[in-house]
Amino acid sequence: MPKHTRGGRRPRIVFIEPAETQVRVLSREQTARLDAALSTLAEAPADVKQHATATALRDYQHDGIRVIFYATALGSILIVTYVEVD
Repeated sequence: MPKHTRGGRRPRIVFIEPAETQVRVLSREQTARLDAALSTLAEAPADVKQHATATALRDYQHDGIRVIFYATALGSILIVTYVEVD
């Protein structure tokens, strides 16, 4: 059974610069892959490994996609700071 945040409620995902700019230049195929990755990490953001240089940041990497983000204290919002899609 998959883990869910906040009793089954998924967090809202917000992009800040430079992630917002990075997302705007993705192709449709890349955007679809990123959407799938965001859905996966939204299920259990606390399970994503910590970023190497900042413990508040999480660094999700899978299948050519990298998303660096942090979650608000209650986990209701994921704030994406960096996006990379091969």
